[in-house]
Amino acid sequence: MAFQILVNIIIAVIWLFLQNSFTVTGFIVGYLVGMIILFILRRFLVFDFYLQRVWAIFKLILLFISELIKANLDVVKIVLSPKLNNKPGIVAVPTKLESNVEITLLAALISLTPGTVSMEFSDDSKTIYIHALHVPNKDEFIDSIHNSFERAIMEVTR
Repeated sequence: MAFQILVNIIIAVIWLFLQNSFTVTGFIVGYLVGMIILFILRRFLVFDFYLQRVWAIFKLILLFISELIKANLDVVKIVLSPKLNNKPGIVAVPTKLESNVEITLLAALISLTPGTVSMEFSDDSKTIYIHALHVPNKDEFIDSIHNSFERAIMEVTR
């Protein structure tokens, strides 16, 4: 991905020299021309187009922001309720993630979301133990982790 971005920037700079116009607009046009060239070349060379991964990173950030807002509202609802009806619990969440970077990113995203904390990993790093402020159903909680953060992380890293 980094190599493709570098090639795209080089194409944009070459575009500036060919146009003999060193402006920001000329650079942006050259960058867009470079994106088109790389998009066409992906069919002939063996690499994925880097904007797919950039789009996946953007979706992961948006997913985290939406989960952050939802979790904040849930925590406010629990704190402001007159009776404590929450069911805290520790849930063992098995994960399909393989690399240490993926597992660490999942644990960080879970810990940054209010109401949940990643406590520990299993010895084989295939299970994350999570303490949650409100867990009415453990299976739904595990499915929500798999269908949100874990899937988005796999889109970014694979």
